[in-house]
Amino acid sequence: MAATEAGAPATETADRAASRGSALRERLVGRLPADRLWGWVGSLLVTAFGGYLRFDRLRVPRTLIFDETYYAKDAYSYLQYGVEAKWVNNVNALVQAGQTNIFVHNQPEFVVQPPLGKWMISGGEWIFGLNSLGWRFSAAVFGTLSILLICRIARRMTRSTLLGCIAGVLMSLDGLEFVMSRTGLLDIFLMFFILAAFGCLVIDRDVSRSRLAAAVAAQGTSGAGPGLGIHWWRVAAGFFLGCACASKQFGAWYIVGFVALAIAWDVGARRAAGLPRFWRSVLLRDLKWLPITFGLIPLAVYIASWSGWFASTFGWDRSYAASQGVHTPVLSALYSLYEYHVQMLQFGVGLHTHHPYESQPWDWLVISRPVAYYYTAPSTGAMCSAAPHCSQEVLAIGTPAIWWASIPALIFCLFWWLLHRDWRAGAVVLAMCTGWLTWFPFVSRTKFYYYALEFEPFLILAIVLCLGLIIGAARASVARRSIGAALAGAYLLVVLLNFVYLYPILAGKVIPYASWLSRMWYHGWI
Repeated sequence: MAATEAGAPATETADRAASRGSALRERLVGRLPADRLWGWVGSLLVTAFGGYLRFDRLRVPRTLIFDETYYAKDAYSYLQYGVEAKWVNNVNALVQAGQTNIFVHNQPEFVVQPPLGKWMISGGEWIFGLNSLGWRFSAAVFGTLSILLICRIARRMTRSTLLGCIAGVLMSLDGLEFVMSRTGLLDIFLMFFILAAFGCLVIDRDVSRSRLAAAVAAQGTSGAGPGLGIHWWRVAAGFFLGCACASKQFGAWYIVGFVALAIAWDVGARRAAGLPRFWRSVLLRDLKWLPITFGLIPLAVYIASWSGWFASTFGWDRSYAASQGVHTPVLSALYSLYEYHVQMLQFGVGLHTHHPYESQPWDWLVISRPVAYYYTAPSTGAMCSAAPHCSQEVLAIGTPAIWWASIPALIFCLFWWLLHRDWRAGAVVLAMCTGWLTWFPFVSRTKFYYYALEFEPFLILAIVLCLGLIIGAARASVARRSIGAALAGAYLLVVLLNFVYLYPILAGKVIPYASWLSRMWYHGWI
């Protein structure tokens, strides 16, 4: 009896701590939607829809288009040598003829993009061969998986399965993501890994706040507050950021942007948990892990992506250190890789060659200069016999109903964050600006509209947040939500019709010239 009475206060204290922890967790994190099964079913159905669009007629056009002429060949060279080898003369004709002996052995090729995206492309070529299906297959896979990612990310951010599925539908119907998912270029991989890293951070926000609530309830708020140890979802985010940089170096800007986002969320969490010195708490408990998760891990992943270059004997600048008298194992290879990157940086910053489809960042949201990846005027076929001539084009252009709507959506999200401190609106605006504003200092550098693909998911998330406010909260009246749902449904219908109308010039279908011209709404689209 005495033992029971003695244990009662401890049990009561534990129960109170658990109750406080549960209440604090509810305030810091909130509840995820209860329809977990339908959350996955809806996301997978939307992904299957988007995947069908991307894989249907993936071989068309059955030729190298735009910069596929670089990346498809480099990727195939990886299968042969692990690095980029120099191409023989008239290589495009040899590829079209199905020839695979298109490289000069032991002759390196200078390239300015890191290897991971090209390794991804080479996977499709390993399966299907050096043909249009082979060099586009991996892009279609990653473009489709991006739809699933944004479904799940939007669902977690909004706590709504419906809004998560809407995000996936919008990405499925965006023309730029559609075209880039059907083209053997690197940007679709960059976008996927950036989105994956962002998703990991969103999950980490929930997980770390839940752990913080339990720790504060058990330990109190004295001193610097409880430590949470390493954030494993941030480790995953660091891995994906390394993959983004290993696809295109411009992904490095997102390391800076996401570090700022992580710090802001840590400060907000510890302040909301009632820690009196929340800045000191973040400094002592959380910041010490950031150099590992967002520094060493991305760097290790990036260097690992150069494994083929390290293992080669004739990669570009592979023997630079030896030529300078440096023969120390490991260090000499890293020194050679450093010199190679100096040359890459000089080329990238100094690229000022005029291109007919170049554009500036302020052109991208209004889509004033999309990029024609492929255009021909076939004169044969049933459709062409009844017209003076036909057109077949692959135009890298976003769906205007999405891109133009994203402009007021982003402005609204910015003010919504300033007025209500809604973390979702702030995260979307920050992530978008990380990929957009960082291009502005390089005005003279040659740039293209499709570079905007890396921040396109955040345009969609901004629209989804606004649609959520239009539809209304679950506690709103039936009439209010009915009107909001009708408005959101009408917008989605406009997006669908816009995509269907543009589909022929996105997917390389042969159409009469007059039909093609009717889709050129602005002279900059030609």
